Amino acid sequence: MSRCLTERSIDHVVLERGEVANSWRTERWDSLRLLTPNWQSRLPGFTYQGDDPDGYRTLPEVIDFIAGYAKTIAAPVRTHTAVTSVRSTEAGYLVRTDQDDWSCRTLVIASGACNIAEIPAFAARVPSSVTQLTGQQYRNPGQLADGGVLVVGASSSGTQIAHEIQRSGRPVTLSVGEHIRAPRVYRGKDLEWWMDAAGVLDERYDQVDDIGRARRVPSLQLAGTPDRTTLDLNALTSIGVKLVGRVAGITEDGKAQFAGSLRNMCALSDLKMRRLLDAFDEWARANGIDDGNEPPHRLPPTRVEDSPPLGLDLAGGGIKSIVWATGYRPDYSWLEVPVLDRKGLIRHDGGVVDAPGLYLMGAVFLRRRKSTLIDGAGDDARELSAHLASYLDGSVARMTA
Repeated sequence: MSRCLTERSIDHVVLERGEVANSWRTERWDSLRLLTPNWQSRLPGFTYQGDDPDGYRTLPEVIDFIAGYAKTIAAPVRTHTAVTSVRSTEAGYLVRTDQDDWSCRTLVIASGACNIAEIPAFAARVPSSVTQLTGQQYRNPGQLADGGVLVVGASSSGTQIAHEIQRSGRPVTLSVGEHIRAPRVYRGKDLEWWMDAAGVLDERYDQVDDIGRARRVPSLQLAGTPDRTTLDLNALTSIGVKLVGRVAGITEDGKAQFAGSLRNMCALSDLKMRRLLDAFDEWARANGIDDGNEPPHRLPPTRVEDSPPLGLDLAGGGIKSIVWATGYRPDYSWLEVPVLDRKGLIRHDGGVVDAPGLYLMGAVFLRRRKSTLIDGAGDDARELSAHLASYLDGSVARMTA
């Protein structure tokens, strides 16, 4: 957004609570790699220039990429400046920080969608003998005591964390809820290539029947490994990870209760994967690119034992740690403008917020399915900066997209 505003000669400042790429520096596990291949890190005026376009950036490389972009475009960033409140004024907005105050006619909120880890209330009943970490707090298996680990959540983060912990010698039980299984490579090309080429990632928020539901869909069960392997539940069970259903509750005496829907959840995930791959095959036929590509193939069904456990005694000593990989929500505790819905999310129409001159960036499926990817930021910023410029010119007076 800063790059797009600069191109429009709109004076602005970027306020950052820590260093550039702060969340990547402080809230990610050590071995994390981007889920998208290097070629897909496309920002306005800045793309991947290395010799490994199909590789996946390590955490330090992601930090360097974002920091390098800020330097290249000379973004006017004020680091170590935490916003404490935002209020409406007659002229626009008053932004208070722990350093100074700012007045502005327009404001772009780009504080991220993953600020606070979502943990169920019944986590308070976990016995004190069991260490609890969120996905934000987890760094590596060395943080954990020897012994069993319960990982809750089986989307991209949960599966990667479970894989790493199991390989460290700590037996992992993985609690599986709603998830979307996907192969890392399909017909010789990265899954993200198919998503990009077939237009899936460019699908707009105003083209789907239920945008609310689309924004709640879990992330694909992908991992950016150097060997481009598929990390799904079958890969996990093959190294000894034990699968259980979604955590339904924890009793007062420290027993975890699991839903009996594990087999159904896995069957539904397999079905979603087949539908996605069918769509790719149909697109390939329609665009005449079947020749020269590998033929269609399907992964075997997810393996689930006949009678998965419905309970686990956390107080019995078998489980020493729990990692909650159960998702995140944004933190708008500093936002004093009445634009939040009953779930605490900002009301907006494709990033145009329900308040004059207020905009949102980086939310799930903001304007396109790829909005939360690095590759999606540029298109969103170009369109929202155009709307912002029109607002400043006086040609936009109300919330329109």
